[in-house]
Amino acid sequence: MLFINQFRTRFLALCLVTILFGGCESTSSDVVSFIPPPVSVGLRSGDGIVVSLQSIPDASSVPVQIDDRGIISLPYIGQIEVAGMTESKIAEKVRAAYIEQNIYPSIDVSVSVTQRFIHVGGEVIRPGRVLWSPNLTLNKAIQEAGGFNIYGKKSGVLLTRDSKTYVVDLKSALRNPDKDFKVYPGDSLNVPRSPY
Repeated sequence: MLFINQFRTRFLALCLVTILFGGCESTSSDVVSFIPPPVSVGLRSGDGIVVSLQSIPDASSVPVQIDDRGIISLPYIGQIEVAGMTESKIAEKVRAAYIEQNIYPSIDVSVSVTQRFIHVGGEVIRPGRVLWSPNLTLNKAIQEAGGFNIYGKKSGVLLTRDSKTYVVDLKSALRNPDKDFKVYPGDSLNVPRSPY
C-alpha cells in the first residue's frame, strides 16, 4: 500500500510539473523558415495616392489618402470605395464614375501610390506606422520603429499577413540575412515581451 501511495504521489507531481512548465518554453518548430508573399498587394486604409485626371479641360492631379473605411473622395463624384484594389483597378473605377455621372463624356485617369505603410507594435521604442519601401525587411522595419526596447523578445516576433500570423526569429536573421524576410504593405509586426 505504501508503494502505491508513493507511486501515485510521484506520478501526480510529474503531471503537475509537466503542466506548469510544458508551455513555458517555445520550441524551434514554432519559428517559420518561409513566409509566403501576400495574396494581394491591394491598397489599404492609410495609403496615399495621387489620382490624375487627364484629357479634360480642367486636368488635375488630386492627392488623397484612403480613409479608415477604405474610401477616397474626389471632386464632383464624391466618395469611392477603393480598399483592396490595385492602382489600375482604382483608375478604371474612377474613370467609370466620372462618365456614368455625366461629369465628363471622356476622361483618362491614372493612379500612382505616394505612401504605403506597415504597422509595428509591441515592445519597440516607437510603436506605430512605418513607411513602406520595396527593400524593407523585418529588421529594418523594427529599426524604423526605434528598435527593440529592453523588454523586446527578438526570437518570437509575430508577423501578421493576410490574416495569418507567423513567428519569426530575428536573432537568427541578424546572423543570416536570408532569414530577414521582406515585409509588404499592410503587414503587421508585433514584438512580444520577453519573460526575462
